[in-house]
Amino acid sequence: MSQQFDLMVIGGGTGGNGVARMAAAAGWKVASVDCLPFGGTCALRGCDPKKMLIAVTEGVEWTRAMQGKGLEAHVSVQWQDMIAFKRTFTDTMPPRIEKGLEKVGITVLHGSARFTGPDTVKVDGTDYRARHFHIATGARPMTLNIPGEEHLITSTDFLELPDMPRRIAFVGGGFIAMEFAHISKRAGAAEVTVIEMMDRTLGNFDPDLVAMLAEATDELGVDLQTKAKVLEIRRSDETFEVDYETSSGVRAVICDRVVHATGRVPNIDHLNLEAAGVEYSRRGIKVSKYMRTTNPAIFAAGDCADSGPNLTPVSANEGRIAGKNLLAGKDERAVAYPPIPSVVFTLPQVAAVGLSEMAAREKGLEFETHFEKTDGWYSSMRVGARRSGYKVLVEKGTGKILGAHLIGPGAEEQINLLAMAMKAGMTANQIKGLIFAYPSYASDIGSMV
Repeated sequence: MSQQFDLMVIGGGTGGNGVARMAAAAGWKVASVDCLPFGGTCALRGCDPKKMLIAVTEGVEWTRAMQGKGLEAHVSVQWQDMIAFKRTFTDTMPPRIEKGLEKVGITVLHGSARFTGPDTVKVDGTDYRARHFHIATGARPMTLNIPGEEHLITSTDFLELPDMPRRIAFVGGGFIAMEFAHISKRAGAAEVTVIEMMDRTLGNFDPDLVAMLAEATDELGVDLQTKAKVLEIRRSDETFEVDYETSSGVRAVICDRVVHATGRVPNIDHLNLEAAGVEYSRRGIKVSKYMRTTNPAIFAAGDCADSGPNLTPVSANEGRIAGKNLLAGKDERAVAYPPIPSVVFTLPQVAAVGLSEMAAREKGLEFETHFEKTDGWYSSMRVGARRSGYKVLVEKGTGKILGAHLIGPGAEEQINLLAMAMKAGMTANQIKGLIFAYPSYASDIGSMV
C-alpha cells in the first residue's frame, strides 16, 4: 500500500520549499522530494556559488583598476582555494535545508519522482499518493543536437572544476557564458572564447550597453565570436576542437574544456506528466495565473512552468501564490509581476528593468531616451571604472520610468532602486526630489532620469 500525503512537493529549491513549509504550518501532511541535494540550482549550482567566485575575481579587477593610483600590488587567483571558499556555502546548504524541513514535520525524500496517475507518483520504486502536488523542478541545459555534444561540460561542472583550464570555450553568449568567461580570464585562463550564433551576446539587454561590455570583455582578453554557429566538437586525447561557421567560412578553436552555455529548458521530461493529466509545451508546464495546472490538484512554479521570467525571486513569488491557493482550496490569489530587475554579473555589471527602446516603440509609447556614458562621473572615476553608463526611458506626459538600463559599478543596486520607483509609479521629477546618502551609487540616480 502506498504512503499517503496531503501534499507532495517535487523539487527542493526556491519554487518548492516555501510551498512545503506553508502547507506544513497549516497542519498538512507534507513530503518533499528531489533527486539532487536540497537547495535548488540557484543556491547550489548557479547564482550564489557563481557570485562567490566573482567576489574573488573582483579583487583582481580592483587591483588592475587602481594600479598607478596609489595601489601597488600583484594578485592572482588560486582556483582550488576559491572553489573551497565556494563550498563553505554550497556544502552546508543541503543539510541545513533538510533539517529545517524535517523540523517542521516535512518528510524529506531522495529520488526521482515520476507520475503514475493523477494522484500517484513513484520515487525510485516506491509508490506514493497525495491529494495535491506542487511541481518546482526548475530547468536543465537544453539539448543542442550537434555532433560531439557529449564532450560539453555544464555550468554545474564548471563550478566544480579541480583546476582552471589554460584554454576554455563557451558555447552560447548569454548570462552563463559572459559571467563565466569573465571569471575564467581573471582566474588565469590563457585563452577564453565565447561562441554566440546571434549578432551579439546578451540579446535581451540594451545593445548600446552590451557594446560597451563587449569592449571591456575584449580588453580583458576574451575572444568574442558572434554570428558564429557551432557545428561540431571533437576530442583528441585531452583537448577539444570546436568547429564553428561564420560569414567568412568555418573556423576552429582548440581548448581544454568546452562549456554548455546556450540556454536552459524546463526540467520536466522525466515526470511523465501525461499520466497526471498535466499539459505542457516547450515553454514548460501550462499554468493559470493562479499557478494551477490542467490537473486542478496539481500546481507548478518557477523555471519548469510557462509563467514568468526564469529568475529565482520570480519562482519564490510564484510558489507563494501557489501555496496560498492550495491552502485556500480555491483560486484566491493571482500572480502579478512587478517590474523585475535583472543583472549580468560581469565586471562591469550590466543591469536592466522594464522596457527596452524597441519594446517601448512597438507598444506605441512616446518617451525620451536619457543615454550617457559615465566614465567621467565621480562614482566611476573613484574606482577606476572605464566602462559605465545608463539609458533610461521616460514617458512623455506622465514622466514615469518605462525602462532603465545600466552598466558599471553599483548597477546591481541602482537597478533595484529604479525597480522600486517604477513599482511605486514615481515620476522622474519625484525621483530627482529624493535625497540619498552622498557620495554613493544611489545618489547618481537622480541625474539619470
